[in-house]
Amino acid sequence: MTSDLLICGLGPAGRALAHRAIVRGLTVTVVDPRPTRRWTATYAAWADELPDWICTAAIAATVPRPVAWGTRRFEIDRAYTVFDTAALQDSLDIGAATVVSDRVEQIIRSPRSRIPQSARLSGGEVLHARRVIDARGVSRSPDRAEQTAYGVVLPRNRWGEPLFMDWRTDNGTTPDEPRSFLYAVPLGETAILLEETCLAGRPALDPARLRDRLYARMRCRGIEFDGSEPVERVRFPLQGGRPGAGRFGAAGGLLHPATGYSVAASLTAADAVVAGASTGSASARAVHLAREAGLRALLALPPADLPVFFDTFFALPTATQRAYLSGRDDLPGTAAAMTSLFRALPWRLRRTLATAVLTR
Repeated sequence: MTSDLLICGLGPAGRALAHRAIVRGLTVTVVDPRPTRRWTATYAAWADELPDWICTAAIAATVPRPVAWGTRRFEIDRAYTVFDTAALQDSLDIGAATVVSDRVEQIIRSPRSRIPQSARLSGGEVLHARRVIDARGVSRSPDRAEQTAYGVVLPRNRWGEPLFMDWRTDNGTTPDEPRSFLYAVPLGETAILLEETCLAGRPALDPARLRDRLYARMRCRGIEFDGSEPVERVRFPLQGGRPGAGRFGAAGGLLHPATGYSVAASLTAADAVVAGASTGSASARAVHLAREAGLRALLALPPADLPVFFDTFFALPTATQRAYLSGRDDLPGTAAAMTSLFRALPWRLRRTLATAVLTR
């Protein structure tokens, strides 16, 4: 029997798409090399990005006004949610799907349709469906910028306020070294994740270097680790996805190239894609190109100027910040936000950013 939907990949994007398709009564086949693998990464999102069908048990914590530091302190007037990763995965129930434990080698597009309708597996078997969606993410490459991080989980009572982004330089670096920031978010009532993060790099900072920076930063703040703490390591590409029919999640351009966020966008877009929409509307493609320009700008900035850049960004009105961070198909809002940021930056940074943005 041919399924209504064949989904390649069971990360958060693929599983969310499969779950919402089942809820709407579609027959679904999913293919993944390790379909029962438990997710271990920490996922978070702005609360106003999330669809109303998200199970409340999937939310581990909400920070009403997260704090950011460039060279000074900002409170962001926008609630920030951190997922309970295991609960999120379990809430995206795919029990009614046909699950195939294999690797997709090729997604085959019909010459008469923009929508792929079959996929060839590693063993040669070809699966057919009315629609095939590639949700396998994007592969690493030396040509692609990456985000990396090294984190440690501590008891909640050993740390103070949550931090969305802290660029202060008490992590043992010199002004001309590539920058990283501290990310500190609660994982519930009893635990907090402290993570040293390289926002974007080509190449990105190795997690081992980020570990050393995190340890140095924590020593400066009076916290020592004994080596028994749970650890999280992060490395993923920020480039390679492309909005369009038959692609979803990071593969479909839902990952923000300048921030690394994609889970909320995938959760929000799942129902529309199940109903037949594409991630590749003209406005979504244009916003994706604008965000890629934003990534080029970040990569071009001298390390010492990154805190100044984020001072300027977090001084923008919350609605302007939201347009750039979350307006996936809001081209006027994205353009207005980037223009406002550019105009507010010091002259020396404008020249650097303009050159980076205009150079593909």
